[in-house]
Amino acid sequence: MPRKILITGGAGFIGSHLADLLLANGYQVRALDNLDPQIHGEDRRPPDYLDDEVELVIGDIRDGDVVRHCLHDVDAVFHFAARVGVGQSMYEVTDYTDVNNRGTTVLLECMIERAKRRPFDRLVVASSMSIYGEGLYQRPDGGLVGDALRSIEQLRLGRFDPSDHDGAPLTPLATPETKTPSLMSVYALSKYDQERLCLLIGNAYDIPAVALRFFNVYGPRQALSNPYSGVLAIFASRLLNGKPPLIFEDGAQQRDFVHVGDIAAACRLALEVDGAVGRSFNIGSGGVVTVRELAKRLARTIGVEIEPEITGQCRIGDVRHCFPDIGLAQTTMGFQPRMPIDAGMEELAGWLEGRIAIDRVAEAREALAVRSLTI
Repeated sequence: MPRKILITGGAGFIGSHLADLLLANGYQVRALDNLDPQIHGEDRRPPDYLDDEVELVIGDIRDGDVVRHCLHDVDAVFHFAARVGVGQSMYEVTDYTDVNNRGTTVLLECMIERAKRRPFDRLVVASSMSIYGEGLYQRPDGGLVGDALRSIEQLRLGRFDPSDHDGAPLTPLATPETKTPSLMSVYALSKYDQERLCLLIGNAYDIPAVALRFFNVYGPRQALSNPYSGVLAIFASRLLNGKPPLIFEDGAQQRDFVHVGDIAAACRLALEVDGAVGRSFNIGSGGVVTVRELAKRLARTIGVEIEPEITGQCRIGDVRHCFPDIGLAQTTMGFQPRMPIDAGMEELAGWLEGRIAIDRVAEAREALAVRSLTI
């Protein structure tokens, strides 16, 4: 019999793609999701894209009774349920902490109870690139800097790149898993807590656990009307409404954008490769692009002639450069990203055709400004 898998947050963007991949490979899938209106709309209808073979349980990760029901006969768990977004986390502190931190503890306590009767094969938790803060940098003399910071004063002066203590420029490098986390937002703190809780409890109670640190995920099904979702979806929402993508700082921030299909493939490997247990892995494409170039390429791919608007502002909690070294996932799990960004953007453009996006970027920007979370 195929193994049965629970995906918390399973009706969402990443969870639904993983469900498709698992179903295609003979697994049974149950999804627990609260159908958050910020993602799924005020009517909280199950999304059309969710496969009919997925057993959807509508409920909250913080509800122990619902979680116990979902766990009673599954062999493995993917824990994706979380509030997402750096900016919003800085003013909805209680809710982010309650959903992400307490929700994870409820899941883990229920798993501990169930494991006494029947063991779990795997627990895979979605961590985040945000836990790193700034990525790894190199000094002019070749030395490495793992704790680069940008002061409020330098940001006010428009000096966006971190520098050495003597003012010397730093060169961004691919960030390995060994870099010490630098938690610069409530969201980052909560994701690190999720990661550490799962690995710690997994080790203590013999629940084989793996943490995957996702970088910037994009692709079909990403919520277009959520101003705190992935940056490509936010840019697409603006372009579909005939407005320029808004870019903070000068747009030269370097990031890695990884297709959701590659993320799903990495998740399956974390489920099936025993050597992954007890470890954390960067999951990205292995490529680097600036935010400004990304916005221009998306506009060209969609077929609109709209240049991005460079605001020059900086959001508290944002970082300048962060992109991953994915070597550990490649050598340990056999992970190999397949989707080049140009092909992925073509696919995204096809999915966007005819879709309606409510542009809420202005209200999200105002919410940050009134709380002095922009500079």
